[in-house]
Amino acid sequence: MPSRSYHEELWREIPPGLEPEHFALRLRFLLAAIAPGTRVLDLGCGEGAFAAQLTRAGAEVLAVDVAEEPLLRARARNPGLRTQLIDGEGEWGIADASFDVVWAGEVIEHVADTSRWLSELRRVLRSGGRLLLSTPQLGRAQLLSAALSRGAFARRFDPQGDHLRHNDRTTLSALITSFGFEQLSVRRAAGPPGARRLLLASAVRSRF
Repeated sequence: MPSRSYHEELWREIPPGLEPEHFALRLRFLLAAIAPGTRVLDLGCGEGAFAAQLTRAGAEVLAVDVAEEPLLRARARNPGLRTQLIDGEGEWGIADASFDVVWAGEVIEHVADTSRWLSELRRVLRSGGRLLLSTPQLGRAQLLSAALSRGAFARRFDPQGDHLRHNDRTTLSALITSFGFEQLSVRRAAGPPGARRLLLASAVRSRF
C-alpha cells in the first residue's frame, strides 16, 4: 500500500477529537436514509463520529479507512465499533453486495483513482443499495473567489494539499451516473444561496 504512509502522516498531523465539518447537516442527511438493521459501510470513517451515530440509530456498521491512526482513535472513542483497514489503491477485502448503504463523507476529493474507488464501492453495495456522499463544491462562487484572489486560489488548489478532485453538481452527477447508479439526487448545501460550499449526493445502485 504505497499511499498508506502518506495517509498515516496526514492523520498524525490532525489533532484528535475535532468535529467533522458540517457535521450536524451531514448527519441529518445520512440518518434520513437509515433504518434499524441497515447494513452500512462508513467509507473513510476517520475517528468514527458518523459511525457512532449510525450505530446508535440501530444500523449494522463497518467503519473503514486507509490509515490505521484514525481507526485507533475511532475504537478508543467508540469501544465495540467494527473497523477495518482497507487498501487505498486496490481491492478492499470486503465481500460483494454486503451493504445496503455506503456512506462516503468528504472522501472522494481525496481519491487519486476514482475509477477503481467507485468500482469497488459499487461491488460491495447490493443491487438497489444506496450511495450517500458528501464533498466540497467547486461552484461559481468558489471559482470567482479563486480568480480574483491569489490567496484564495492558493488555498483552493494547493499543489501540496490533500484535495485531489474538485467537483460541481454537474461533474459529480456525471461521474456517479457513469458507474451504474440511478435515481440520482445532488443538492448544494452549507452557506448562503449562490455560495453553497457542499454537495450532498444520493444514488441507487442499478440492478445490472
